[in-house]
Amino acid sequence: MSTISARVLELLALLQIRRHWSGEELARRLEVSPRTLRRDVESLQDLGYPITSTRGTGGGYQLAPGGSLPPLVLNEDEAAAVVVALKEAATGSHPIESAAAVTALAKIVQVLPSKIRRRVDSLQRLATLPGPYGAPATVDAAVLTTFALATRDHETLTFDYTDARGTETCRHVQPRHVVSLDQRLYLVAYDLVRGDWRSFRIDRAAKPERTGKTFSPRALPLADPAEYVRTHIKTAGKVYDVTATVEAPADEVQRSLGEWGTATPVDENSCAVHIPASDLDWAAFALAVLHAPFAVHGPEEAVAHIAAWGSRLTEAAASN
Repeated sequence: MSTISARVLELLALLQIRRHWSGEELARRLEVSPRTLRRDVESLQDLGYPITSTRGTGGGYQLAPGGSLPPLVLNEDEAAAVVVALKEAATGSHPIESAAAVTALAKIVQVLPSKIRRRVDSLQRLATLPGPYGAPATVDAAVLTTFALATRDHETLTFDYTDARGTETCRHVQPRHVVSLDQRLYLVAYDLVRGDWRSFRIDRAAKPERTGKTFSPRALPLADPAEYVRTHIKTAGKVYDVTATVEAPADEVQRSLGEWGTATPVDENSCAVHIPASDLDWAAFALAVLHAPFAVHGPEEAVAHIAAWGSRLTEAAASN
């Protein structure tokens, strides 16, 4: 990078971290003359940055809000914070468009220096509330970026995938959509080896590679990609049919379970609960937050899992 371009970027970084600078102070920080400083400010203004200047006592320069978004200069801490925040937003746990978070993340990560990428990788674990399938899974920013860009460019992908049973396979697909659903991120793609549509949990994917070969998009089985993923989960993801009796009115229990379980009245003060779940932690959590006595009847794995939960919680309370 030339001395002039490096200096202009340094000027922009200074203007972004403080509301107002005097011309004298900016020139001293940049080790340039006031005339050179004015020329550098004009260069930024030509690029679309709304820099205002005032003369006289208390005068100087400041970066004002603009009608458009010109390029930003982020330091290492800021870049890492933006990437982690966008990853969390991409799970759909915030009141913004998750698809916008995915595409913004793709644009930022692809230009990050390797040093900052390594730092972001060290910040993978995010503290968010559990969804219907347990705690949010760790998604590698580089994997998500590769998927998002290949989807945008209609470019075939290969990647390693580990399914729910731990089986590892190599996939060759035509990616169509990145979907955020219930704090999980999925890739909807046409599997070229299996000759059918599939949805893949992105946290279970690794070593993605763009092949450079483009394709004409096929029509999805359902118009809504998110609905396709939801349907696929319901038909392929039910591993445990958890049944329990809860000592609370059925209508109250149903409001708490939402669409992820059913409550059938036994009498006025109790109900039978059925929760189809691919994650026993989610089933245990759903029952625990009912704040009512309950008894788990099956399957055996669910009974043992919730009993283990109870033992850990009892031990934790007794240790105080």
